[in-house]
Amino acid sequence: MNDSTADDYSQEHQVSEKLDLKTKIAFGAGDLGTAITAMIGISYLSPFLTDVAGLRAGLAGLTQLIGKVWDAINDPMVGVLSDRTQSSQGRRYPWMIWGAVPFGIFFFLNWVVPQFSSNESVNEWGLFWFYTIVSVLFNAFYTIVNLPYTALTAELTQDYDERTSLNSFRFFFSIGGSIFAVLLALVISLIIPQNKQLQYIVLGAICAVVSVFPLYWCVWGTKKRAKAMAKLHPEMEQTVSIPLWKQLQIVFTNRPFLFVVGIYLCSWLSVQLTASIIPYFVVSWMRLPSWHFNLVLLAVQGTAMSMLFVWSAISKRVGKQAVYYMGVSIWIIAQGGLFFLQPGQVTLMYIFAIMAGFGVSTAYLVPWSMLPDVIELDELKTGQRREGIFYSFIVFIQKICLGLAVNIVLQRLGKAGYIPPEPNVPIPVQPDAVLEVIRVSIGPIPAIALIIGLILTYFYPITREMHAEILLKLQARQQQRDHLE
Repeated sequence: MNDSTADDYSQEHQVSEKLDLKTKIAFGAGDLGTAITAMIGISYLSPFLTDVAGLRAGLAGLTQLIGKVWDAINDPMVGVLSDRTQSSQGRRYPWMIWGAVPFGIFFFLNWVVPQFSSNESVNEWGLFWFYTIVSVLFNAFYTIVNLPYTALTAELTQDYDERTSLNSFRFFFSIGGSIFAVLLALVISLIIPQNKQLQYIVLGAICAVVSVFPLYWCVWGTKKRAKAMAKLHPEMEQTVSIPLWKQLQIVFTNRPFLFVVGIYLCSWLSVQLTASIIPYFVVSWMRLPSWHFNLVLLAVQGTAMSMLFVWSAISKRVGKQAVYYMGVSIWIIAQGGLFFLQPGQVTLMYIFAIMAGFGVSTAYLVPWSMLPDVIELDELKTGQRREGIFYSFIVFIQKICLGLAVNIVLQRLGKAGYIPPEPNVPIPVQPDAVLEVIRVSIGPIPAIALIIGLILTYFYPITREMHAEILLKLQARQQQRDHLE
């Protein structure tokens, strides 16, 4: 788009921060591919590694932990670098454009089972290092495409409620991608019922291809708006000059940001810990065929998807905090119910899954809608916009904690004596110690995290009124700069 077109677009929209439907849809599509890979990874990778690739539960947990730790470490690196990127494409888009294809390739390699040796022990360690290296590379490219994408939220609009609406579209596609992934896994398992390894490699190949293209759709559909906003708010495209150590100091003295980190961490620890243990809960505790696991995920994600725009509309009336209280309260009841659930209570299991979906929807929506407000508060204090560093550090902390949580659960399963399924024993009877690990991981741990999240939300300081005041001060500062120029 040439400068005159951008000027026309800016003049047309400078009265309002509202986004058109086309831009919202394109932005939302950017989270489709990463959501597909994230859902497949968190829900299926652990059982794939233990039950198909043949890794012990402890090694399966360790290889994922290493990948997540590196994933967390590279978040601040990419965040800082994207804040400092200078390009005709803007600060964020070059990362998405060049990272998309490698992102798809390394996701696919997670589902390959190479043979390194006829010696079982040597082959297992060969597989461990293969999956560790692939995990590190996949997670690196996941960050390269996803972190700059998430930072676009604060750059496309400054409107308090419009950001909640924008995130509704983002997570509509995100949850839609999760549902697509689960449905695809279910269909493949029915078409190829006897060969688990082939199921996973077909699933990985299809998801890898499907995940790449929405990133280019997002770039194509939002770039015009981003350029126009950069002209309206030139500070958005200024590279950050504050030294890294000083940035870290400022980030962690931003009190509202620490609340958002805590709320996000508690919400997503509950989401992803539950998703990672559900396959073991459905098969080993409920004694059901594995296809029920796919239906449980569909019940959760389908409910979450249908509630996104409902919660967004309610948020405009009562605010983000109140919406979080409502959804998470229902969710806590569901997690507690799963802990007390007994084999045979299948209908009740699906009811709890639907209830959990009400809360999961707010976990998608609320923390990510709060973060851009925090960034503007930081801009008011520092005079610079640093979306990359804020988005990277919230994800950094989340990934470290998630990696530790999943690793600890798998380590505990291994030490408790987890028995992998075999062709002639598809649902082995697990020791009581294994069943206890599964139940505690799906009930009390997520519920406690959610209660902490509710407490943090109560004390979160940025209201709609405070955010409006922040924007007025920023506008006054920019007008003063324009007058001096």
